[in-house]
Amino acid sequence: MSHPNTNSELIGRFYQAFQKQDAEAMGACYADDVVFSDPVFGELRGEQARDMWRMLVARAQDFSLTFDAVTADERTGRAHWVARYLFSQTGREVENRIQAQFVFRDGRIVEHRDSFDLWRWSRQALGLKGALLGWTPFVQGAIRAQAKKGLDAYRSKRG
Repeated sequence: MSHPNTNSELIGRFYQAFQKQDAEAMGACYADDVVFSDPVFGELRGEQARDMWRMLVARAQDFSLTFDAVTADERTGRAHWVARYLFSQTGREVENRIQAQFVFRDGRIVEHRDSFDLWRWSRQALGLKGALLGWTPFVQGAIRAQAKKGLDAYRSKRG
């Protein structure tokens, strides 16, 4: 059974790999049956979640990441992280502030749930359209549909 320091270290390894844009090392922190969710991609399971990180790392432009407030016990953990990057579809700078929650099993992450303000993100990533309409279910649905389409295309190319 893992203890709190081990799970805190696991979160640290995950984000340190993310800082290096090493999606394989990130994926190695996940259990095979991991469940990931966030406001853009919704719920992803197993290899879908790993492929999302692979895709995001592969597309990252002017990327940097910081993380802090890591806490963990034997079962759960939390962290705060900030990603800064150019959104590839618009070339606009984004600073996304994210709260992460984790559930652990057997020294791996079995659940990873990120939460952030999708309207704040859309204002940065989409500009005027995001500022004016990013709060609406229609635009947020379009953002999610585009993310799903992008991940599906990425996964089909990976084979």
